[in-house]
Amino acid sequence: MNHATDVFQPLQADDPPVVAGYRLAARLGAGGMGRVYLSHTQGGRPVAIKVVRPELADDPAFRRRFRREVEAARRVRGAYTAELIDADADGTPPWAATLYVPGPSLTEAVARRGPLPVPAVLWLMAGVAEALQAIHGAGIVHRDLKPSNVLLAADGPRVIDFGISLAADFTSHTATGATVGTPHFMAPEQASGGEVTAATDVFALGQTAAFAALGRPLYGDGSAVGVLYRIVHDEPDLSLLPEQLRPLIARCLAAAPEDRATLAEIVEWCRQRLGADADAGAGPAVWRDVMGPEVTVPSPEALDATRVSPASVDPTRVHMQPLVVTQPQTQPPGPQERRARRRRTALITTVAVTAGALVLTGLAWVVADAGNRFGDWVAGGPSTPGPEKSGRSSAPESSTGARSGSGPASGEEAEAGGGAPEASRPSPAASKSPQVITQAPLLLNAKTSLSFEKPLWREDRKGDIRLNCENPSCELESDTSVFVQMFTDEAVSLDECRLLLGAADRHRWTLASVAAGSQICVKHPSGDIALLVVQTKSTALPELASLMVDMTVWKKAA
Repeated sequence: MNHATDVFQPLQADDPPVVAGYRLAARLGAGGMGRVYLSHTQGGRPVAIKVVRPELADDPAFRRRFRREVEAARRVRGAYTAELIDADADGTPPWAATLYVPGPSLTEAVARRGPLPVPAVLWLMAGVAEALQAIHGAGIVHRDLKPSNVLLAADGPRVIDFGISLAADFTSHTATGATVGTPHFMAPEQASGGEVTAATDVFALGQTAAFAALGRPLYGDGSAVGVLYRIVHDEPDLSLLPEQLRPLIARCLAAAPEDRATLAEIVEWCRQRLGADADAGAGPAVWRDVMGPEVTVPSPEALDATRVSPASVDPTRVHMQPLVVTQPQTQPPGPQERRARRRRTALITTVAVTAGALVLTGLAWVVADAGNRFGDWVAGGPSTPGPEKSGRSSAPESSTGARSGSGPASGEEAEAGGGAPEASRPSPAASKSPQVITQAPLLLNAKTSLSFEKPLWREDRKGDIRLNCENPSCELESDTSVFVQMFTDEAVSLDECRLLLGAADRHRWTLASVAAGSQICVKHPSGDIALLVVQTKSTALPELASLMVDMTVWKKAA
């Protein structure tokens, strides 16, 4: 990180040279809402400009949330936050500017030097707790505090992606595969779809501190399903943490939100353990050792010579790394490519149906990209999980049954049910190969509905699944069935639908999170399970709103 080119990517031909008067000097990466660029104020102070993706900017509901959260974020003032200094929610496209923090993320620092020493973790916890006090004081809950959202500046940590990130929560999934919270750092109530409060951020702070001290996620690596199961059902294994940190981190990770430490208690606890160093201001010395050489921020003119010409741009390679993360990643596939891949996957896996998938109950969670193996916590690439050393109960790493094809042809197919541990084995009816009905495409609008019985599509509103656009974002509704959206680019299986529908209780599902390629599982009281794969969505004008979906129904599969 001692060279600007390690952090600052040159502008590409499809990058704008100027945004709202801010001249762009380099590309920093991409976040949940769009690309992030380095720029400078007129006085020369470096700023990070986040430009919203066009597909999100076209969503009126997104713009309303973005505007609301920009106003909230303007109120946040804290020594340990990256302050919002300018924004335009009504711009084309919308954008926001925050002070640029020249330092690595906690993710990068740990990947480079390994676990942090105890004093550094104490300074980290105190600083992040103070940042959360400022954020909560503005009426904002972060909801996605994690190591990559904590930057290590020369004078202490900075918490980023607060406030405005909430505006993207229900839309960023379809744009970049981001999450409503990151599975490895979610609180139990967040993982199970419960109420999210300030105490949710305290749990994430405990997990972030444990990551800093251990050099890996506290609840282990592996699939999102397995990690979330452990977070909800198991006590955290703190035995490998330094003894000095265990009492405070244990309080942060209390299962009940009301039992967790307050932010003021965290700050005071850390100050007491730091002793004289807290009053002497020894924090910067600790950070200089942890963060490495300070980054030199280039001027607006410095990278002009590296701007890429249109002829040299490879459209298949777009840098998609988080803010300040230096490893390039490929851009997620577009809706047509995702649909084609799902169909290919469904056809292949239907021929060779995978049996023996583990099915759990009692877990409902909202997570993007369930196949993500948390590769971003090691800057060098995806991590290689090692054997679990804790005494926690085991949990499934994935559910791999095959889904019937959702292409335009309709028909009936059979799928084998997955196995499960004795404690969570599905009913005998669910373990048999259920009858499968698939039909596509089906138009859902203000005059039609979907049914679990043939015909699946009805030209009236008497079906079980209806489209309701009384709310600005529109929603799916049912008097009897429950919904859960599957935030993944892979084809969703019956076992995966069973898993997440086990504790689902929502009879309405907002379409703010839905775009072409989205997959929604639905469970009817009869035991039938349906998978809706969205092909097109049109909700800009509520009175003309519609969805075009493929529908697969597994009869008596719950």
